[in-house]
Amino acid sequence: MLVVKALTKRFGTNTAVDNASFTVDEPKMIGIIGRSGAGKSTFLRMMNRLTDASSGELSFEGRDVLTLTGRARREWQADCAMIFQQFNLVPRMDVVSNVLHGTLGRRSTLATMFNLFPRDDIHRAIDILERLGVAEHAAKRAEALSGGQQQRVAIARALMQDPKIILADEPIASLDPMNAQTVMEALRRIHEEDGRMVIANLHTLDTARRYCDRIIGMRDGRIVFDGTPAQLTTGVARDIYGAGADFSEGATSTAINDHEPVEEAERLIAKVQV
Repeated sequence: MLVVKALTKRFGTNTAVDNASFTVDEPKMIGIIGRSGAGKSTFLRMMNRLTDASSGELSFEGRDVLTLTGRARREWQADCAMIFQQFNLVPRMDVVSNVLHGTLGRRSTLATMFNLFPRDDIHRAIDILERLGVAEHAAKRAEALSGGQQQRVAIARALMQDPKIILADEPIASLDPMNAQTVMEALRRIHEEDGRMVIANLHTLDTARRYCDRIIGMRDGRIVFDGTPAQLTTGVARDIYGAGADFSEGATSTAINDHEPVEEAERLIAKVQV
């Protein structure tokens, strides 16, 4: 389904993703792990075409993703939904409208400006919110919800796109343990029940081991591990994160939680460009 070959992203003399290659033959839940600056977020942004690759190949179901432009690129971004650490909801807009904005890629600008949504889409949005356990908040402003609830609304918005792939960029990094578990269980159910591929950047080893079928470890932009949770031993983890990291049960290295500096710079550049 997914083929990544020698994918590379450079920012000047800095290489954020270096010659990354792997294939996925069927829908799986994949976790990408690595310390700050490993290139995890940059990799997802190249997949979703939020940033352009410097070189390499990326194809999905035979479609050459990196060469798409215009409408074809927007269609790909609908097929490849993105969930962000900071939710990216419209805070003062009600929850159901935020979810309905997942249909923007296939709607006219005028209808979007006046929030004119078909009744079927409204019912579908509420059904998705019900599935994720937040339907009772449909009429509330997004800013009135907890972080975990907002992230589930963001997942609902992604599902409104009816995507083939869901990319989750540190979806639980800003959540408390209980809400983090709820969000990860929701992503796992979506993978299992819908047969969708889910690729998530994660900041703890325990989370990757518990929820993912396959784990990819990145260090300094390169893929240094690609295997099953059972193969992710403490020794392998030290190769990914460095010899000084603490991998005792329940421990989380602070370096894993930090934003990756190159990727943060790219986010700022993207905002300026918009």
